[in-house]
Amino acid sequence: MLAIVQTANGSADTLVVGDAQLPEPEPGQLRVRVRAAGVNRADIVQREGRYPPPPGVTGILGLEVAGLVDAAPAGSRFQAGDAVFGLVAGGGYAEYALLDEALAIEKPDSLTWEEAASLPEAWMTAWLNLVDVARLKSGETLLVHAGASGVGAAAIQLAGLLGAAALASAGSEAKLEFCRELGARGAFNYRELPDFSEWVKERGGADVVLDPVGASHLAENIAALKRDGRLVLIGVMGGARAELNLAQVLVKRIALIGSTLRGRPLGVKASLAEALHGTVLPALGEGRLRLTLDRVFPVSEVRAAHLYLEENRNLGKVVLSWDLS
Repeated sequence: MLAIVQTANGSADTLVVGDAQLPEPEPGQLRVRVRAAGVNRADIVQREGRYPPPPGVTGILGLEVAGLVDAAPAGSRFQAGDAVFGLVAGGGYAEYALLDEALAIEKPDSLTWEEAASLPEAWMTAWLNLVDVARLKSGETLLVHAGASGVGAAAIQLAGLLGAAALASAGSEAKLEFCRELGARGAFNYRELPDFSEWVKERGGADVVLDPVGASHLAENIAALKRDGRLVLIGVMGGARAELNLAQVLVKRIALIGSTLRGRPLGVKASLAEALHGTVLPALGEGRLRLTLDRVFPVSEVRAAHLYLEENRNLGKVVLSWDLS
């Protein structure tokens, strides 16, 4: 089969279309003929050699796919030819990928392949961290950093669905307006407002902060949080080391929580897939949530897709499309 492969870790130039071995499904897995695959920050970090796949998982990039079932286990609720999408542990940048049946979701006819592939990582990450980890409640305030990213766009909308208010940061006026269109009550440019804690406190402070940035935002995040606030760290794009004022953490009873999705047990991911199927998809169909697919690249332009994401040009999700005609 064809796949995006690397001969060495490094820049986007290391990505090439090449041959790879057809994956053989384990019990409980579907083999999917991929029509579209999401592009994520995790792919970039793995490409650079800083985020190795879990043991036993292919080194081919890609964490979310949409496509046609090619092979299904005996007794499966799916059969060959069914249109599905879902979160994969790796291997999405290939003609065929393995998808745990527990994570497979039937693709509605109303969604294109590319739209379906844009959903799992962003929405399951947002649900995990806002609902399961932070326990965001109606009436609370969420601060979302990188609000125009795929996860950020999902988090802003999910906060609204839960009855919470969202504040967001982004790096350009176009991105700030995008966040407001998604329902953010306020948004600020982190390039122009590096000490943002006063801005947040003027708006009542935050009960929860969802942060993919890390070190460069730590002090301001702690200052912006209310008592009993929860800081959920999902990335370290702004550095991994910073000083922490433990007195503020103690006095304000702040919970600092590190959270990743990829290494979670299958049962946890299955519950997130059910939330995507049972809550997010109906809300999208009813117009209470909106798709945030920004741009689709043909798989032959995978380098350009990675650079587009690395340069922070996206408003929402970036997806690769396989031409299987």
